[in-house]
Amino acid sequence: MSGPLEGVLVVDLSRVLAGPHATMMLADLGARVIKVEAETGDETRQWGPPFVGEDQVSTYYLSCNRNKESIALDLKSAEGRQVLTRLVRHADVLVENFRTGVLDRLGFPVEHLHELNPGLVVLSITGFGHDGPEGGRPGYDAIMQGEAGIMSVTGPPGQPSKLGLSICDVLAGMNGAYGVVAALYERTRTGRGRVVRTSLLASTVGAHTYQGTRWTVAHDVPVSIGNDHPSIAPYGTFRCADGEIQIGVANQNLWRRFAPLVGIDPDDERYATIPDRSARRAGLTADIEKALATAPRQTWLERLAEAGVPAGSIRSIDEVYQWEQTRSQGLVIEVDHPRLGTIELPGPPLRFDGAEPREHSAPPLLGQHTDAILAWLDEADRAAGADRTASP
Repeated sequence: MSGPLEGVLVVDLSRVLAGPHATMMLADLGARVIKVEAETGDETRQWGPPFVGEDQVSTYYLSCNRNKESIALDLKSAEGRQVLTRLVRHADVLVENFRTGVLDRLGFPVEHLHELNPGLVVLSITGFGHDGPEGGRPGYDAIMQGEAGIMSVTGPPGQPSKLGLSICDVLAGMNGAYGVVAALYERTRTGRGRVVRTSLLASTVGAHTYQGTRWTVAHDVPVSIGNDHPSIAPYGTFRCADGEIQIGVANQNLWRRFAPLVGIDPDDERYATIPDRSARRAGLTADIEKALATAPRQTWLERLAEAGVPAGSIRSIDEVYQWEQTRSQGLVIEVDHPRLGTIELPGPPLRFDGAEPREHSAPPLLGQHTDAILAWLDEADRAAGADRTASP
């Protein structure tokens, strides 16, 4: 696959979402990703509904495994470990998200991996971190949304709520992928691979931003306030005559454009500054919604757009993928699946100027490429042996 990481080989031992999301990002950038699965397969192959097709393919699995090859190995067997050893010798990157110590028990501690291949970059993703007093705990996204504070600042007041996306897993995958890219760049100077570690906990706390500094600096504990912004007003969801829209008035310039649209004097002393508006949020919202009630959503979206005030619809997922703007950004791709035929998948979020749109491959069937990968390994081993023989 063409891309900035063309020529990079990734051995992917991960499963579920965080690790597979990281390796999918690397695959989108052109790396060759060999997904090593147990003979029962990545467990997300069984996660549903929904399933599609006669073979009941999991749409969850399809979401995070495009542009990969699959080999089925029993890593508890001598034969499986021998194949993994051969893969490691040729790899640039190995990715795993086992619980702490599992890779060691399989016979592949980091020291051994680097004996096999000193230039190997190892990405390890855990739930709570690889060390520390709770480093061994298993961690799924829903657990981490509670443990790492997301639920406490999400949802209606007093009702801690989970996000509708597996945000902790996705953040861990993204952090892992950029850590790998950094380590590959470092390797161009040092010639040696590095272990990159991240976790669902680290990635989630690392995304706290202003909610984190509310506590660490101001010792103010954030709480959930629905769709409002904790520091800015008006910024959130507002009712019009026929439904709701999102409005974001994030600075004084925008306020001076917005206020007259809803019949408010921008110099009204109640709402003159951001702290004033935030402190009087309920009254401000009532005044705004009184004006918005006089016209439908589309009318207000047009008025706000003309005034240069950020605003938007609240779209359902199907509406997002049917939206021409989404499609214009390459965020919907077509792939040819060996069981389902031509299907559409969410596309990669990055584009590179001057690069032709790449062809994507469908998430693989379990063990779909086992024979081809073993044949390639035979050739690669022979070539490596010849290279060693020819070396002085």
